[in-house]
Amino acid sequence: MKFENAFFEAAFGTAGQLPNSDLPEIVFAGKSNVGKSSLINKIFNRKALAKVSSTPGKTATVNFYNMGEARLVDLPGYGYAKVSASEKQRWGKLMDRYFSDNRNIALVVQLLDMRHSPTKLDCDMLNFLASIELPFIVVMTKSDKLNKTERQKRLDSIEKELDFLEGVPHIVVASSQTGEGIDELKSIIVEVAEE
Repeated sequence: MKFENAFFEAAFGTAGQLPNSDLPEIVFAGKSNVGKSSLINKIFNRKALAKVSSTPGKTATVNFYNMGEARLVDLPGYGYAKVSASEKQRWGKLMDRYFSDNRNIALVVQLLDMRHSPTKLDCDMLNFLASIELPFIVVMTKSDKLNKTERQKRLDSIEKELDFLEGVPHIVVASSQTGEGIDELKSIIVEVAEE
């Protein structure tokens, strides 16, 4: 799989627009300010394939990136307080439809900001993924923002913080700045896309 050949395929803002799922989908989910777009750009080795914004909550659509043998799907970020109630409702319907639409989901990559404990919304999302038995991994983003001591403290804490799940998921520590974890993430994507 040549990640650098990936291209933006389409964006859909309402549930009825979602296309059929004819390729394995690797789904990126996480809070609005977790660094999804930056991480996607790093995976594809492109500066601006996924639009990065200084304002959280800008990704209001389900964005599809074609990688040939599979698609990377960027879901709207959740948990941004300054979004209107009607917008949150639209996002909710879009997510419900996406996950209940019998899609070919090979893996969900759940992003957590390494600097902080998972929020209630993060835990709700992980519980949801476990309850519908979707395969998922956890990627702890922004590892470059922590010093060695802080980093170790977070790594020691995360297993306890996720002990509500049956078995701790595979965890990748990543940074879109330094490239840490990107090769591991790419290997996982290739593996699940080929299954």
